[in-house]
Amino acid sequence: MAWTKYQLFLAAMMLITGSINTLSAKWADMFSAPGCYGSPNHAFSHPFVQAVGMFLGELSCLVVFHILLCHDRHKPEPTMDPGQSFNPLLFLPPALCDMLGTSIMYVALNMTSASSFQMLRGAVIIFTGLLSVAFLGRRLQPSQWIGILVTIIGLVVVGLADFLSGHGDDSRKLSEVITGDLLIIMAQIIVAVQMVLEEKFVYKHNVHPLKAVGTEGFFGFVILTLLLIPMFYIHVGSFADNPRQVLEDALDAFCQIGHKPLILLALLGNTVSIAFFNFAGISVTKEISATTRMVLDSLRTVVIWVMSLLLGWEVFHGLQILGFIILLVGTALYNGLHKPLMAKLPCCPREQRAEEAEAPERERLLGAGKAANES
Repeated sequence: MAWTKYQLFLAAMMLITGSINTLSAKWADMFSAPGCYGSPNHAFSHPFVQAVGMFLGELSCLVVFHILLCHDRHKPEPTMDPGQSFNPLLFLPPALCDMLGTSIMYVALNMTSASSFQMLRGAVIIFTGLLSVAFLGRRLQPSQWIGILVTIIGLVVVGLADFLSGHGDDSRKLSEVITGDLLIIMAQIIVAVQMVLEEKFVYKHNVHPLKAVGTEGFFGFVILTLLLIPMFYIHVGSFADNPRQVLEDALDAFCQIGHKPLILLALLGNTVSIAFFNFAGISVTKEISATTRMVLDSLRTVVIWVMSLLLGWEVFHGLQILGFIILLVGTALYNGLHKPLMAKLPCCPREQRAEEAEAPERERLLGAGKAANES
């Protein structure tokens, strides 16, 4: 069945805005400008300020939800299902996980390349699968266990590519590259906990996806904005890449933006793109399928890698391509993208096809959360 123009538009929006989200965050990290207190020119290294901007983008999904709901109610026959009422505090635990995981990933993005950042986020299926077995009582199919194993191999290959690439790069310490990669993988454990919490306690209440993303964004934005105050006074030594060597210097970030307004453009690109990416992702799941959403998310990695090469942010490394292909195969196996091919084979039992038909609904529930993406 051919896609409609609207479906093509949604798919393109998800692919483009998802790519812009990571690229704009990395672009902001590459700027240098003078800061406050007469400090000299230094790198824009403010991961927690960037995370606040990302949550602001998620919060805007709540505004979009109410605009769409208001517009739908003015129709002669409303068609939008707003979902049932719920206690917003249900979103607090997953929002805290989102806040912590996103902040760690923005710290890691300062240390590693944009393409490796995107590829290593594929580790989330390992921890999601293991936690869903332990806490949701889910039984993984053999293909999913194979997918997890293949993903682990892919992560090792991508890490090895970063090791070899960083080893020959004088401008970036090898220890920073490896630390950044490990932080990304560690953050995926927190993201997996978030996804399990959402499935166990949130999505059983039939909450509209836009409202779910927006509510998590609200908690993340408010809490992290308040945490910027104590972070301003917490000294962490050489771990922080700002003149005062504190956990986060928001004032220094604003001073650098004032000296170089292009930084604001990069931050706005991150904030706006995450809002459109979440909306497009949810719409793709609804209008096409959760499987299509996962395929587009994988293509997003290719776009980010190609753009990083064209912009000269990183050098070509063949081992990274191999790692990406292995990760892609692992993700495809875990999410059941091989099943349509298996279903066409005469040797595939009909009972097995019926059992595997439940997977898209499970994918839809997990796909209703943030990508991605989170962040």
